[in-house]
Amino acid sequence: MTSDAVTETGSTLDVTRLAAWMEQAGLPDAKGPIEIGLLSGGTQNEIYEIRHGDHRSVLRIPPKAAPADRDKGILREWRIIEALDGSEVPHTKAVAVCTDPSVLGRTFYLMGFVDGWSPMQHKKIWPAPFDSDPVARADLAYQLAEGIALLGNVDWKARGLEDLGRPDGFHERQVARWTGFFERIKGRELEGMDTATAWLNEHRPLDFIPGVMHGDYQFANVMYHHGAPARLSAIVDWEMGTVGDPKLDLAWMLQGWPEDTSAPEAATSSYVDLSGMPSRQQLVDHYAKVSGRQVDDLDYYLVLAKWKLAIVLEQGFQRAGDDIKLQSFGGIVPELMRSAAELAESSGYKG
Repeated sequence: MTSDAVTETGSTLDVTRLAAWMEQAGLPDAKGPIEIGLLSGGTQNEIYEIRHGDHRSVLRIPPKAAPADRDKGILREWRIIEALDGSEVPHTKAVAVCTDPSVLGRTFYLMGFVDGWSPMQHKKIWPAPFDSDPVARADLAYQLAEGIALLGNVDWKARGLEDLGRPDGFHERQVARWTGFFERIKGRELEGMDTATAWLNEHRPLDFIPGVMHGDYQFANVMYHHGAPARLSAIVDWEMGTVGDPKLDLAWMLQGWPEDTSAPEAATSSYVDLSGMPSRQQLVDHYAKVSGRQVDDLDYYLVLAKWKLAIVLEQGFQRAGDDIKLQSFGGIVPELMRSAAELAESSGYKG
């Protein structure tokens, strides 16, 4: 860790200005020496670990070259984690926010440092004891489902998030918005899209209880405490956060979950090893128990999640260029869309 950190975009933080702002804001140990370490950096956000004496925090800021609306996105993220303070939802502590561009050039915020681990650090190999203890590993999945159940039950009105999203007409807008988005980026026809789109336009959930949504809920966007038993320490990366339908988060989490986690393909069907994990139905049942929401209309949400994810990934494929990762979406997208259409056609759900 150094007093200076450079990202892949070439950005640097002005340590002197940051230290002066932290002292003015009255943050703990703000008069001690400051050290900065880059945790991750890209075109959307740069994330740094900040050490100021005994105080550790994480700074999240858009790169200088990012579009101006990313500053609004940073404030949106800040509002959510600030609103979660004092709730049961595992989250990073809201420390301080700065909208003055004279400090670091962009809007940024500080959040509490989480002393835990991310599944993205380990890819296909779970850390001990989750690599060898099937009960402990199963609890990772149950904790994942529980986190989103708790989030959906947050009293978003009481916590000042009334204007975070537009829950009225949420489902109608989802189909219209993402269909229009696909038309703007369209570079090829996707088999099954017309079928899935028509089905979504003709169906609605059995009920709709608005709540806070993460928008991209999966193993990649949570952190766990070290060691067993499995305990979720924080939900992270709130770029897509809004007030909408929390059950879409559940479906987003489950849309690629294998039906049989004892099958060999469970180890390779995702970016993490899902072999030996609870079944999809067991996770749905756990979510329903914790959230108190009915899940009889899950097929609707699974079709919507698969259909929407296919469109999101198609954008990446259409601008892939020489990016091997984005090129790989070329085969994933048609499979996802066909899966959405097949589920729509086979579903007995009549909502």
